[in-house]
Amino acid sequence: MLLRHLLVVLTALMLLPPAQALERELRVAVLNHSPPMSYIDEAGDLTGFNVEVMRALCDVMAVKCVPVPVSLDRVVDAIAAGEFDFAAVSLLATPERRARVLMSKPYYRSISVWFARPGVVPGGALAGVVRGGVQARYAQAQGWRSVALETHAEVVTALVQGKVEAALMPMPTAVVAQQDARLHPLGLATTLLRDPQLAGDVCLSVNPRSPELLARINEAIDRIKRDGRFDRINSRFIPFRLQ
Repeated sequence: MLLRHLLVVLTALMLLPPAQALERELRVAVLNHSPPMSYIDEAGDLTGFNVEVMRALCDVMAVKCVPVPVSLDRVVDAIAAGEFDFAAVSLLATPERRARVLMSKPYYRSISVWFARPGVVPGGALAGVVRGGVQARYAQAQGWRSVALETHAEVVTALVQGKVEAALMPMPTAVVAQQDARLHPLGLATTLLRDPQLAGDVCLSVNPRSPELLARINEAIDRIKRDGRFDRINSRFIPFRLQ
């Protein structure tokens, strides 16, 4: 009787799918109005540099990832609370963020850009920033006049409509914003800002209760950089090479 029971158990175990297939799907926080990093394209599909990097990482890890749109100002809070497994959102690895969530190894470095009419120095005009970004916190800390909006698309629209006179953005987003035909008549000039509070290593944020996932994400980042996938995604969305 015991032998028969053992045979039944062994047979059932043999019929189970591989261990990787048993893993639960991962919930991934993403933005959806921040081209070229993460946005909805003309076909209604979620895409962008960070979205495709996320998909490549999940492919390497052999897990199913479900992207869930969230506003930038909620990303760190939501990851810290365990609402998501990780965030495919470009975040500078600030000490404040490291104290609350796990941060992956850097996958590129970034600086910030000040957009304004020629001759208007950084901080010298009412600026649009995205709520929750380091640019918004920097502007506030410096005492600059600023308006915090939900998305970079809203910042561009505010510039076009004259609701703000300048913008402070991450470099990749600023490069794409410059190509918006609505901004061309404004003749905006750009100033690169390399202050350590506005520039540095960009990482993915991970649920603080998931160090094993962090290790797998770091390994996957190394893999897609070695096999060329990272560079191909970079070339597809951003007209310069991220370092």
